[in-house]
Formats: sequence, structure tokens, C-alpha cells
Amino acid sequence: MRNPVVVVGIFVTVVAAAFGCSSSPKGVFTATGSMSVERASHTATLLPNQMVLIAGGRVHSVADEGAQTASAELYDPAAGTFTATGSMTEVRQSHTATLLGNGMVLIAGGYRYQQHLASAELYDPAAGTFTATGSLTGARGGHTATLLGNGKVLIVGGYDGTSYPANAEIYDPAAGTFSASGSLGVARDGHTATLLPNGLVLVAGGFDGTSFLTSAELYDPGAGVFASTGSMSGTRSGHTATLLLSNQKVLIAGTSNSERANAGLYDPVAGVFVSTGDMAEARQSHTATLLPKGMVLIAGGTGTYGDLALASAELYNPGAGTFASTGSMSVARSGHTATLLPNQKLLVVGGADSGEYFASAELYK
Repeated sequence: MRNPVVVVGIFVTVVAAAFGCSSSPKGVFTATGSMSVERASHTATLLPNQMVLIAGGRVHSVADEGAQTASAELYDPAAGTFTATGSMTEVRQSHTATLLGNGMVLIAGGYRYQQHLASAELYDPAAGTFTATGSLTGARGGHTATLLGNGKVLIVGGYDGTSYPANAEIYDPAAGTFSASGSLGVARDGHTATLLPNGLVLVAGGFDGTSFLTSAELYDPGAGVFASTGSMSGTRSGHTATLLLSNQKVLIAGTSNSERANAGLYDPVAGVFVSTGDMAEARQSHTATLLPKGMVLIAGGTGTYGDLALASAELYNPGAGTFASTGSMSVARSGHTATLLPNQKLLVVGGADSGEYFASAELYK
């Protein structure tokens, strides 16, 4: 049986910011403009022009042919409004969106109407249009996409509709093509992928089609191979992974098992996972965002029973190794996105709770 966790394509974007951590645990969410449609399992990408591209997703809870969308819109931080932009060439959800070095956004994979996709496309911010690019070597959704130091994109794991592909592939923006690049030691869906300062990519946890995983692997872009690294203390899927700037460790938070408040740190130098403080609330399929002063904001997701979404949020302080509650969102959300804006506010968009989908958005400061 497939892991039921909804994975938001998206995978983890690290925003360069000042070192150190704020001592204040409090912040507030305030409403901003609403999208033209309710959506969850969409993607959100900060563009070079400071707009945020919102693309695709699931638009309501009924599993029929209207459940996903090809539509896209732009959030303007200056005006606090959303406006329509060109639509994708394919209806899709649980895809990935990656900002490339040339300013284009790579949209890859996902699924529509229960059909998993191998197609990919590029969004051009200047033209406001999507155009097809080379296809993945195989269909997949719920995978991760990581921009490498060489400007290429690593695609890992996911689900193709019948099985969990262990193979990885690389997108080359110059050629506009995908090509095979090594295989995971263990197939994974609901995992995380994090680019480390040494250029390696940490792939952690997930679901292999049978079991939730404790294992992790490192991808070496130079050799194009995966190698095992330390294992987590417990199984995780639907968790988040955030590179901390103060100590260059990776914060692993939440999971889909009974220990969802648990968090840990991966030490790239030692190649091991160590414990850190627990979250204030158990959660999975939440968002985790590195804030300008080094704190990590954990927001929303689903709670202990995995069905009801959470409105609560909390901050992780790397210096103290602890979580503390902060302001709550106006509505409970899971399958939402969180994007740090150049004005240092955090944009939270969409999501769902118990079959209700949201067009609303809010800002955290």
C-alpha cells in the first residue's frame, strides 16, 4: 500500500541569511490577498523579480477529473495580491518546481487524474508562459528536486503509480534533457533531499512501499552515485529537512509515525544523526523555513491522528536546540507552501483541512 502522506513538491529551498538566532519566540500571521482558486499540493517559487509563482495543485477534495489544475498565478509582495499568469501545459499536483540559474522555473512530474507524469515544462517569468522541455526518464510524483552547485537538477524517488522508483536522474538546463544518474540504495517516497555545503545531497527517510525508513544516503554529483550515511533514531516520512546556517547541520523535524513531535540533527562532518529538542506539537506534512536570523519556522501540517490539520506554528532555536510556540495561522493548513520573501516576511499559501481547500494566504513576521 502506498504511503498516504501527501508530499508537497517542493521540495527544501535554503535562503541565504544572516547567521545567529533571534531570542524572541513570538511572531504573528496576518492576512494577505487570496488566490483565484483554492489549492493544495501546489508549488510556490520565489522568482528573480521578487514575485512568487504558484502553480498547479489539487483544487478540491472530490477525486474526479476536476481535482487538479494547470492554472498558475503570481503573488506580488508589494501589492499583496495574486494575479493570473499562463497555465501549465499539463494539469498536475505533487510535482516539483525548481528555480534555475537562468531564471526559468523547472516544473517536473507529479500526477493528474490518477495518472503519474513523466513530462516537464519551463516557466519563463519574462513572457509569463510555460513551454514543454525534455521528459523524465520515467513517470513519478512526490519526488524531490534539488538544484546542484553545477546548475543541474537532481530528481530522486517518488511513486510512479505502481512502484517506487529507486533510480535518480539529472536535468541539464543547457540541453533541456533528463538523464539517469545512479540509484538509491533504498527506494523512497515521502523523503527529503537537502544540498549540503560540501556539495553532496542528503536524502533521508521516506517510505519504500512496505516500510517507513530510518536510513539516509548521500548523493555525490561528481561521481553520480549514492552512498549510505548514518541512520536516524526513528522512522520518518512526511518530515522536513532544513539546513541551518549557524552550524551547517540539518534539522529533521516531524514524521508520519507515532513519534511525530520528535526532531533530530544531521551532522555532515561526522556523518551521523543526533537528537535535539522535540517540537511542541506532533506533526507531519508541515512546512519548515529558515528565517533571516537563523531560526526555523515550523507551520501547520497534520497532527497526531493524521487527518486534522493544524493552525499552530513554532520556532526552532539552533543555539538552544529547542522549539517554542509562536503565533498561529488564521486557519489550519496541510499541503500548503511557505516562501520567504525579500522583505523578510514569510508567505503561507493555500492548503487543506478535512477536505476543505483554501484560496487564502497569510504573512508571518
